[in-house]
Amino acid sequence: MLLSVTRTESYLQFLTVLILFVFVLAITYLVTRWIARYQNGRIHEGNLAVVDTCRIAPNKYVQIVRAGKKFLVIAVGKDEVHMLSELSEDELDLREDVNEQAVDFAGVFAKVKKLREKDKG
Repeated sequence: MLLSVTRTESYLQFLTVLILFVFVLAITYLVTRWIARYQNGRIHEGNLAVVDTCRIAPNKYVQIVRAGKKFLVIAVGKDEVHMLSELSEDELDLREDVNEQAVDFAGVFAKVKKLREKDKG
């Protein structure tokens, strides 16, 4: 026996699947944000923190790490970590929240628009 599905039933099935998809997507987004906030809070609470990182080759980095009140320079590779030296706080040029500055895309687009108008005019 052949099952017959009307056009209305097809639309209802599509809407049901679409609503479920949007619901799952929203839940996934909210849980991901919650986990990110939780982990971000845990990173800034402890005695260990990565102060600065410089990539020197693929999968090879030199990092300055704060361990308690000491600053250590370490080399990080794919499968190994080596301590290079210890630094005092006076030897560091600490910049506050350099990486956390938000990019103002509206300002960037306004500058690009002005440059294009200047080139045309």
